[in-house]
Amino acid sequence: MTSMQTEFLIIGSGAGGATTAAVLAAAGRSVLVVEEGPWIDPDAVVPFSLQEMELKYRHQGSSAALGSPPVAYAEGRCVGGSTEINSGLWHRLPGYLAEEWRTSIDGFDDATLNRYASLVEDWQSVSYTPVAPPLSSALLEQGATKLGWQSVEFPRVFRYGNGDRAVKQTMARTLIPRSVADGATVLADTRIVRLERSGNRVVAAHARRRRPDGGPDERLTIRAEQVVVCGGAIQTPALLQRSGFRGPIGRGLKLHPTIKIAARFPYPIDHGDVPMHRIVEFAPHLTIGGSASRRGHVALAVADCDAELASRLDDWENISVYYAAIRSESGGRVLHLPGLRDPLVSYRLTEGDLSRLARGLVHLGEALLAAGAIELYPSVIGAPVVSDIGGLASWWSAVDRRRSSLMTVHLTSSVRMGTDPRTAGTDSYGLVHGTTNLRVNDASLLPDAPGVNPQATIMTIAARNADAALANS
Repeated sequence: MTSMQTEFLIIGSGAGGATTAAVLAAAGRSVLVVEEGPWIDPDAVVPFSLQEMELKYRHQGSSAALGSPPVAYAEGRCVGGSTEINSGLWHRLPGYLAEEWRTSIDGFDDATLNRYASLVEDWQSVSYTPVAPPLSSALLEQGATKLGWQSVEFPRVFRYGNGDRAVKQTMARTLIPRSVADGATVLADTRIVRLERSGNRVVAAHARRRRPDGGPDERLTIRAEQVVVCGGAIQTPALLQRSGFRGPIGRGLKLHPTIKIAARFPYPIDHGDVPMHRIVEFAPHLTIGGSASRRGHVALAVADCDAELASRLDDWENISVYYAAIRSESGGRVLHLPGLRDPLVSYRLTEGDLSRLARGLVHLGEALLAAGAIELYPSVIGAPVVSDIGGLASWWSAVDRRRSSLMTVHLTSSVRMGTDPRTAGTDSYGLVHGTTNLRVNDASLLPDAPGVNPQATIMTIAARNADAALANS
């Protein structure tokens, strides 16, 4: 068994973990980042490809929250976490949510949040595209304009170089290298099995490291003065529960349930990018946008509805995938079960959630038809293909618990931060209630799903909390 020692142990290297590492390493602290997945060069595989799913996604992309209906979800499992696989869209925490959250979170004023948001935006080269948006994105704007609906273009974490080539600024391209340059160490292919406690402190982390030669895992014991768990909304509560923490940890999981339409147009659509336009006419409870649309994504989207798959894929280049996402009323749970490697994840949608999803599907169909789509394939099992506005009425009753195929890429709120230990897993700065050296600093801290891509909020809060950790250690 190998032993290691560090001042700060950071478990996870995604948006929260990489931000935490960058702040702490820049301050001259001893930092060890442990990542369960491999370290893969961001340019090694094509974005949104099958190879990327195999290498960078947990379970090769096949994860689901159990419920009626179940909700498929995706988690990154590599150095950089889900920032390596997401769309890179950027949206600061909406002001009304910041105001709502600060009733239970200390030090959450606008000036503080804006300062840290500006800091991480500079790190990530957040900007709008300097060229015309791709057709798949422009079509959303066109559809919204024809209907008199409001739409916006979101900025992205992209750097533009010669010829305006867009390079997504993932953690593996930005804050992980920055942290290493400042002295941090990154240990990939290493899974923290449990944390060892003594009183109100964590005294060690027990891990298994995959050997490059495929031999038996190497056992590691890592001792740290401070431990920061940044595994995301699923893996963070699972690790804490494996280590004996209970209370509200793992409860209150939130996500953005999402329903999709594959839309066929009378001409080819781009498939190399994710649309940056969003229809926000019905925000914050309902948002309409575009998704990854490579051949495999198109096939999955078309397969759900009452369509003959093979013939539809003959001209798959003319098909693009779009979605409607809601902020749900209900929530879910992450539960570690002894003897199982992965936690049980469950999520129960309310009848109101299903009604909003049906509304979102119909509104999305309206926008796509207005944009010139000639055939719409909804992600509802057995639902009819629609080619005109009158056909959309049949979808209202089709969205039910038995037939709806839902997914999400945004998971939050399973170890909420706040002043009340009865409802929050950590204090206002991520310190786990009842401990003196165990922190959480990732998406699980958010008190609710924000209704937009949460990466900006995660990184803003993580930078704020990392400074607090420096001030108190």
